[in-house]
Amino acid sequence: MKNGLYSIHIHMLDGVKGRDSGVLVLRDGVLLGGGPYFWSRGSYTVGNGTWKGELATNQHSPFADPLIRPLFAGAEATSGFSGTFSEDGAEVFGTVLVAGHRSLGFRATLKRLAEI
Repeated sequence: MKNGLYSIHIHMLDGVKGRDSGVLVLRDGVLLGGGPYFWSRGSYTVGNGTWKGELATNQHSPFADPLIRPLFAGAEATSGFSGTFSEDGAEVFGTVLVAGHRSLGFRATLKRLAEI
């Protein structure tokens, strides 16, 4: 997994309607990123074509539409993930723990945008 700036597209699984997009900076085992409503920080390790990690996600801005309910309800959510990577991107599957008691699956794809 090369250091760099990546776009990320997340889709919730387990019958939950939810998605998010943003950017992540990956550098030497540390990841930082976010989008219009959430930000994340975490760490990762790299193997032979595989990687895994953990991250914490927080909401920084409320949704403009009051009818939209965020999955995390404003609380920090923690996640673990694992997947594969190539020269220009990665795919991961993971589990997010919501409000300390509900776990949800997700799939995310990353595309490398720039070196850092």
